Amino acid sequence: MRKLKLIWDFRGPDALKIAEHHEIHLKEYITIEKLSLNITGFEVLNTAHAIAFMVVNEDEMKPVRDALKPHRGQVYEA
Repeated sequence: MRKLKLIWDFRGPDALKIAEHHEIHLKEYITIEKLSLNITGFEVLNTAHAIAFMVVNEDEMKPVRDALKPHRGQVYEA
């Protein structure tokens, strides 16, 4: 089964702090919803752009997408 990386973009001088904090909520959501994968993280793309992400199995993507409204997604390759 394909794994999908759901991504939230944050921009501005506080982008990293916001992305780090958003990951906490993604971890909480995974626990509450008992999702099969527990892969999350955040990355700095440049000084004014950071992302938070979570990885879901393709069959779980639609309800997660509808509930959390990620900005974009891509196929996850570990």
